[in-house]
Amino acid sequence: MAWMEWSEALALGLDGVDAQHRWLVEATNQLHEALSDPGTGRDAVGRTLDGLMDYTMNHFIMEEDLFQRHGYPERERHTALHDQFTAAVMSVINRFEDGEEVGAEVLALLKDWLVQHILHVDRAYAPFFKERGIAA
Repeated sequence: MAWMEWSEALALGLDGVDAQHRWLVEATNQLHEALSDPGTGRDAVGRTLDGLMDYTMNHFIMEEDLFQRHGYPERERHTALHDQFTAAVMSVINRFEDGEEVGAEVLALLKDWLVQHILHVDRAYAPFFKERGIAA
């Protein structure tokens, strides 16, 4: 059983966005596995963290591009939340790179963000795009 399970409750009904969200959940599970395995070195954990952050940034760029192109009215507020999350994760990554043990903290941050952001903030934009026939 995975540390964080994908469920249909997290699906927005926008295929591209759902695929990216599912990938983020799977990558969070991979990070959990890496952090739980005493044989996994810090370099491997760091690469996993960096890959997760890179993918997250690309996901945010995709969402923000959709918001801009289609005039999503909550674009600025949603983008500000992306910026806050990015800053929080980068802070944890920087502390990790400085030698701190941040495993439990980063996993809690990722899980809370994914669940809360998808269920509440992202779910708010799904009807906007569906009404316009955008399958994102």
